[in-house]
Amino acid sequence: MELQVVHNRIFEIRGSRVILDIHLAELYDTQTRVLKQAVRRNLNRFPPDFMFMLTLQEVEVIVAQKVISNKQMLGGAFPFAFTEQGVAMLSSVLQSEKAIQVNIAVMRAFVLLREAAFHYKGLRERIDQLEANYDEKFADIYQVLDYLLNPPVTRRPIGFKSYDTDLNDKSE
Repeated sequence: MELQVVHNRIFEIRGSRVILDIHLAELYDTQTRVLKQAVRRNLNRFPPDFMFMLTLQEVEVIVAQKVISNKQMLGGAFPFAFTEQGVAMLSSVLQSEKAIQVNIAVMRAFVLLREAAFHYKGLRERIDQLEANYDEKFADIYQVLDYLLNPPVTRRPIGFKSYDTDLNDKSE
């Protein structure tokens, strides 16, 4: 199983990376109703941090984002979203050889995503640190550039110059 195929099926919902039951069923080469039936028979193995059912609003969002093409694709039922732990638990519920191979691929995809997120976070922190250092060092340059790009407006005084004081100075 190609990791990219699995990777493209992982989405973030409620702050967790999940894969939907319809996509898992596709990967397992089974029907969604069969997968859901196996899960419902073993609900005690799937606490909320392993699997949760999407709300109507969440379904509308995934349809709008083209995660699924339309609501009819769901057959009137709300999809289950499985976290990494939920997918691992599926391996104990679905015993086929195909299920084992799919679970291995899904676990690897989740691990790769976690590693990528870790590296991204480290890189983001380093960039923020560099920006802070350079902002301090170049504050004077930024001030000069700002002055050159936006010079202060100087105006000549409005009014007439008084010649009375000049005449008085000459007569003395």
